[in-house]
Amino acid sequence: IYGDEREARTVMMWLLDVVFHLTPTDVVCGAVENMSQADRQRLEDMTARLLDGEPVQYVAGVADFGPRQFFVCPDVLIPRPETYALCQLITSQISQKTSQTSQLTILDIGTGSGCIACTLALDLPDSKVTAWDVSNQAIEMAKKNAKNLDSIVKFEQVDILCPPTDDRRWDLIVSNPPYICEKEQATMAPYVLQHEPSLALFVPDDDPLRFYRAITRYAASTLQPGGLLFFELNTAYAQDTANMVSGMGLKNVALHEDPFGRVRFLQATV
Repeated sequence: IYGDEREARTVMMWLLDVVFHLTPTDVVCGAVENMSQADRQRLEDMTARLLDGEPVQYVAGVADFGPRQFFVCPDVLIPRPETYALCQLITSQISQKTSQTSQLTILDIGTGSGCIACTLALDLPDSKVTAWDVSNQAIEMAKKNAKNLDSIVKFEQVDILCPPTDDRRWDLIVSNPPYICEKEQATMAPYVLQHEPSLALFVPDDDPLRFYRAITRYAASTLQPGGLLFFELNTAYAQDTANMVSGMGLKNVALHEDPFGRVRFLQATV
């Protein structure tokens, strides 16, 4: 399940830390052996779930995202470091673009756990953030995270393939939409396929840009002049996505690498 004994130990120490609040020193000093019967049973149950291939974040019920922790469950994707890097890119670009972030209207499409929306609301504290997801279960989890983090976000259940036709205007739209083609399943880790929500992962092989196209169409008609669009990308279709965005009339289309050196993000303006 894990690459080696060291990785397995790291996972277990993280679990003991976030769930049972035990430090490595506590563990060495016998804290696990001295657990209550209830906690020992809980740890045994969690260990069995890990051995069955369930991601440790679902077992613990939380995931790290930058300096914060978000509640997660199998109804939402586990937040990734790459996505936090997207949030950092956005805050950096906003600070370069303008010294005034007050009243920026931001829309996060496909919010999942709410990790992007809550992070931007906290890191750009004068902005007004709205977050959409088609899944009611995801919306409920995102609301729980916003409340826990004291993050002010307006959540709405919306399917971007059938977007609203109201007259709302945005300064910034961001999305990490489903982008993995069905044919890519063969290269994916079993724990992702078996435990993370397929609704948030996959697109048809014959239409890999389905959500990017719908979001770009919506952004082109609702972003304020000079407004920004940000995507997290399927690296295999990064240039195709950039060409599509340019073809739909957006300007200053730029691709950015993630911390691992892969072309992962797109930025454009209207």
